[in-house]
Amino acid sequence: MALEEGARSCLLRFRHRLEQDIKPSYLMDHMISDGVMTVDEEEKIRTKPTRKDQSAALLELLLMKDNRAYISFYNSLVKESYDDLADLLREDLPSVLSVGGESGVQTVLSEGGVPQRPVVFVSRPELVNRVREKLYRLQKDPGWVTIFGMAGSGKSVLAAEAVRHHGLIEECFPGGIHWLAIGQLEKPDLLVKMQSLCFRLEQSLDPQTLSRPPNSLDEAKERLRFLMLRRYPRSLLILDDIWDSTVLKAFDIHCRILLTTRNRSLTDSVSGAKYEVGVQSGLDESKGLEILALYTKMKPHGLPEEARSIVRECKGSPLVVSLIGALLKDKPNRWCYYLRQLQQKQFKRIRKSSSYDYDALDQAMAASIEVLPDEHRELYKDLTVLEKDIKIPAKVLSVLWDLEPEEVEDILQEFVDKSLLFVDSHHKPYLYYLHDLQLDFLVEQNRTQLESLHSKVVRQYQQHYRDGPPTSGDEECLYWIRFLTYHMAKAGLSQDLYSLMFSLDWVSTKSQIMGPAHLINDYVEYGSILDKENSEVRSQFQEFLSQNGHQLEERPFPDVVQLALSQPHNSEVYRQARLQAQNRTRTGKLYFDLVKKSGVENLSRLVIHPHQGSIYSACFSHDGTKIASCGASKTLKVFRSTSGEKLTEIQAHDDEVLCCAFSPDDHLLATCSTDKKIKVWSAERAMLLRVFEEEHEEQINHCQFTNTIKRLLLATCSNDDYMNVKLWNLNKPSSQNTMFGHFAPVSHCCFSPDDSYLSTSSNDGTVKLFQVSSANEWKTINVRDLVAENDEEVLVKCSTWTGDGKRVICAVRNAVLVFDVETSDMLLEIRTSRLSTVQYCDACPTTNLLAIAFSNYTVELWDLEANKKMADCSGHLSWVQRVQFSPDGSQLLSCSDDQTVRVSVCDDSTSDHQLVDILSKVTVCFFMAEKVLVCVFVCILCQASGLTASHVLRMVGCRIRRLLTSYRRLVLAVALCTGSVQVLELPSGKLLANLLGHTKTVLHCQFSQNGQMLITSSEDTTIRVWRWQSGECKVLQGHKEQVRCFSLLSNSPNDSRLLSWSFDGTVKVWDTETGEKLQDIEAHRGTILGCHVSPDGCFFATTSADKTAKLWHCESWQCAYTLNGHQDCVRSCRFSWDSQRLATGDDNGEIRLWSVKDGSLLKICCPDSKDGMDSLHGGWVTDLHFSPDNSLLVSTGGYIKWWNVEKGEALQTFYPTGSALKKVHVSSDFSTFVTIDNIGILYILQRVV
Repeated sequence: MALEEGARSCLLRFRHRLEQDIKPSYLMDHMISDGVMTVDEEEKIRTKPTRKDQSAALLELLLMKDNRAYISFYNSLVKESYDDLADLLREDLPSVLSVGGESGVQTVLSEGGVPQRPVVFVSRPELVNRVREKLYRLQKDPGWVTIFGMAGSGKSVLAAEAVRHHGLIEECFPGGIHWLAIGQLEKPDLLVKMQSLCFRLEQSLDPQTLSRPPNSLDEAKERLRFLMLRRYPRSLLILDDIWDSTVLKAFDIHCRILLTTRNRSLTDSVSGAKYEVGVQSGLDESKGLEILALYTKMKPHGLPEEARSIVRECKGSPLVVSLIGALLKDKPNRWCYYLRQLQQKQFKRIRKSSSYDYDALDQAMAASIEVLPDEHRELYKDLTVLEKDIKIPAKVLSVLWDLEPEEVEDILQEFVDKSLLFVDSHHKPYLYYLHDLQLDFLVEQNRTQLESLHSKVVRQYQQHYRDGPPTSGDEECLYWIRFLTYHMAKAGLSQDLYSLMFSLDWVSTKSQIMGPAHLINDYVEYGSILDKENSEVRSQFQEFLSQNGHQLEERPFPDVVQLALSQPHNSEVYRQARLQAQNRTRTGKLYFDLVKKSGVENLSRLVIHPHQGSIYSACFSHDGTKIASCGASKTLKVFRSTSGEKLTEIQAHDDEVLCCAFSPDDHLLATCSTDKKIKVWSAERAMLLRVFEEEHEEQINHCQFTNTIKRLLLATCSNDDYMNVKLWNLNKPSSQNTMFGHFAPVSHCCFSPDDSYLSTSSNDGTVKLFQVSSANEWKTINVRDLVAENDEEVLVKCSTWTGDGKRVICAVRNAVLVFDVETSDMLLEIRTSRLSTVQYCDACPTTNLLAIAFSNYTVELWDLEANKKMADCSGHLSWVQRVQFSPDGSQLLSCSDDQTVRVSVCDDSTSDHQLVDILSKVTVCFFMAEKVLVCVFVCILCQASGLTASHVLRMVGCRIRRLLTSYRRLVLAVALCTGSVQVLELPSGKLLANLLGHTKTVLHCQFSQNGQMLITSSEDTTIRVWRWQSGECKVLQGHKEQVRCFSLLSNSPNDSRLLSWSFDGTVKVWDTETGEKLQDIEAHRGTILGCHVSPDGCFFATTSADKTAKLWHCESWQCAYTLNGHQDCVRSCRFSWDSQRLATGDDNGEIRLWSVKDGSLLKICCPDSKDGMDSLHGGWVTDLHFSPDNSLLVSTGGYIKWWNVEKGEALQTFYPTGSALKKVHVSSDFSTFVTIDNIGILYILQRVV
């Protein structure tokens, strides 16, 4: 087959680049191994005088060859880390399978990370064919093939060999083969594995459009589901060495999976077709002899008699036979000696992890280690400290052994040659690892030296990285950042562990490189050690991470010091941040301290640690006095909701307990589990009353009793494909009804408040409403059509009913959707940032509040009527699984993978105005009949912030001026939503005037320079000029739509001109003394959103929904320049103090800097990147201010940002608790900033000096 034209053209196009960079000798070795180049051809190329000539000759030869040669050349580039050159050839890569043969198969396997054959390999055709026969059954439908067997029985080699088949790949898995090594791991480690798989799959599609790594297991599962079903259809995912059903559930994504495990029952916990292949614990004699023959380069029939005895003593273990074979390769005359070594059985295990006979392995390992040189024997002992299933680069051992990397690689190759170590050559650099059984042997033999061995690792690291931790992000860096705390803990180096984990620098380094999940897990895992030093400090660091975990997942990575400056002043986290901020400000960095942090209080009332392991469900009893919880520990516990005192503990199921529920009279508790059983317990006596185990064939996800005792029923839902929703009458031995309609797993079910209906949420993308009395389907709400693009799969997590039963609410992806029960119309969509997915939601039975649990460890309270976030309930250190209001709505509980249940106060008395005064310590509230208004008490805030009273009070939409000296008092103008304006005396609050005239909400008010007049604008399209003491009023009429704001054209008392702008697209100029309209300017086609007058009074600027800004002359009232370029509504603008620059901000978060002189674009200010649906600024850019020297710019949107004006670079970011910051008020020296977020929290920020 000739070379395809596209591939030929690609080689010619990039010929010069390839000739410049490649080293042909390295590449030709691979190509000869692939059978696409002969030794004679290689020799002919090697005779060329220079490397460049050799490269040219190799490319000339390639042009005369076929597609197989091109693919082999491409693979060689990948293997030798010429990734940039390989990317040039990727687009024109011929169809892999079209080339046929071993080369095409090897390309598929190499790209998918499938391990290569061992150096010494013997075929096991009967087992291989059995595995392939099972894999062929996945040709049409997804499912699971399990290879199970004892440790060391060759399961991984068998799995890799089974897919090394052209016909199987072509017919069943044309989408590719993807290998992922798992092993024993915790959830944060599993997340890292899934992130790496997602990265590999996305990079293969388009390296230029990589998504942000998923930050939770749920999000990773959703991402993998999409990739495997939509981007890699009919591909095979191989999961090697699975230990835990919890891990397997993360890959239950309706795709084709081959897994290796020691536990054949693991797939009982997942859905889909299942097939098994068992591997006997040992090779038969002929295969064992074949391995020995390959090592010793003899024929099997020519082996000495001792060979058979050796195979028998090895119990057929491929690992042990390979160890002996490697020894005989170097010492072929020692057959009798190594047989005696195996027969002595002098090594006895202290503990065994299974019934497998390890004696042979012990003798073989001991003999293999014995032949090492003395110095290498000690180096091999150092490998005892490695974690199972962890692969490390030679550079890590170069640090440990204080040797050059090249010397380390030679030593490691010696270990590999003796089968004492394994190498993953798919990675560049190579990664090395031990088999679990080898590591078990080392740990047992060196048990008394474990602390000293771990201590050596720590000391060598500290010596090598004494100037700071590695930050390169390569494999060596990842190892140290991930496992340094593990080595310290194992070494008993408590002081080193304290110093490291109580360091803000370490928090910053580890969270930036690995994300916060691993870091949070460290504080949980090593909490008992850290608490011996200072439990309060450990708690402070954990609290900091729980509040900011979602920020630490942002890219670009936030400034951890700035985040930490929001911590309480008595916190060690704050102390370190303050010190670092002061030091860094000397080098020009910007930092801002949050004043009056005590105003933002933690709402958590009770924190309980009931279980070891993740908590999947927790619920209040109906009288609110008790809480039940269950989870990965397989137990059910009940405790008091007031104190956390444990009342009951039950070993409830044989597997994870996924849900628990109280009956309406609180006498019964129901549980359901991965073990496919439903159990009903006496809540008072902790006695098992009923077990239902016959009808659900897959794991049962959720259970709930009816809300009243009148007709007591229990509803359950499961992962079954069809009979997945059932109703149970506890007096009957079987289910009363099965509700048909879903054809995919159902994750949640919920009774309506009056028990008339049952809502169900399913992986089929729908919410269904069933009539409880008849068990018939009443309505289907197709959620998938509302959120999906094309035909992608949508999982509806859960549903909940409002207290009146008129609305049903469901959680899907990163949104919560509210539907009208009668019409099925969507009434409301609460959409969050794609940085987090919604795990669960619950509607308060007594108010309009909705609690939402997110994958980024937070819980938010939303008002369904106002569609506004009301409060954050932070505190969890891992993914929040469930939330539930107490029956009276006064409390909210949440449970999490961090092994805690939290109970938070949620008193509705605070909800009338968005829990608006969490800041009672710095505010004084005036309660008015029309509206609750939070006014900042002038004296306190002026003292705290250094601002004038004018600046302080502007933040609540009010304007204050000191009147004529004869009055000697402060007055406050308060604009109300009723249209009235009240003038108050401060600080007494005495009413001085009540100005009536506007018919709609007053949007802006301002005193004149002499304090005699008060000017107001309103939604009623008018502007009013008041002599507020007498009540006289001039009405300025002319705008056709609401007048959001206005500005006096100068501060001169002799200039009475006023500039106003409106949603009607016009700017008007008025004389406030006469009420005359001086100018009427048709400024924009769209709504005018902002306007500002230059400090020198020569220009004013307007911004509009038509995506433009305009500069206008104040004398001629003509447009000087139209500023084009924004891609969204231009919402805000501000002149620099020297009137030379104009800053404009739009609804996409972009800020542009313009020259006032000629209207040219000077800079575009925007962050490095944005994520998902988030804008560049976390929201609209709503306000802008220049510093007095015009070198800095501050902007507000979803957060506050400070910019270098000359470079257009972001210097600092402050993230509020809420969002949608409207205005920021800045002190004259640019040192203090005041703003308020959408949930009513006040922020006073002072620049750190």
